[in-house]
Amino acid sequence: MLSVAASLDGYIDDATPDRLLLSNDEDFDRVDSVRAGVDAILVGASTIRADNPRLMVRSEERRAKRVGEGQPESPIKVTITASGDIDPEAKFFATGAIDKVVYTTAAIAPALANRMGSAATVVGLGDEVGPADVLADLAARGVERLMIEGGGTIHTMFLSAGLVDELHVVFAPFFVGDAGAPRFVSPAAFPQDSKHRMILAEAQAIGDCVLLRYLPQR
Repeated sequence: MLSVAASLDGYIDDATPDRLLLSNDEDFDRVDSVRAGVDAILVGASTIRADNPRLMVRSEERRAKRVGEGQPESPIKVTITASGDIDPEAKFFATGAIDKVVYTTAAIAPALANRMGSAATVVGLGDEVGPADVLADLAARGVERLMIEGGGTIHTMFLSAGLVDELHVVFAPFFVGDAGAPRFVSPAAFPQDSKHRMILAEAQAIGDCVLLRYLPQR
């Protein structure tokens, strides 16, 4: 399941150093509820570098419910890096007594594993990191429901491969209008094109934002 918040013109951030808040408190709570119901959360290394997210379930009640059901308090945290440019002291790795998994190429994996130490499990996946290989390895680790939260490169990777079963898009009621800002996806060939339209499963107003939940036609 892929979750994203975007401006009306399809941007997921602006070009300033500060994080752009696209959503609102009500939607942040909805996202937290969705997080609490998955086995793992995936973001790209660029998102970790840019936003330094914790990616933990925020609600104490939801964390307690997970623990009561025999699960860790928050889902496994997963990232993908082609360069190995990640900081083991980032909040993503330093927060939460839960598993963190890093996928990279086989060439980079040994040195990165040495640098990451106990902060994360590093997995090398050949000459390139393919989304199907990532999903297969996560499935072998017991992950049945994965939530993908960005950024644009990761969105493009999984959507263009046809590996997203559910898409949540929240639109903020404003425009960014900056060609240098990151967009929801990059140019690619997507299986859900104009001849293969997705199914609108839900449309919900969330304060001044709107959630559209889509399912691909199989």
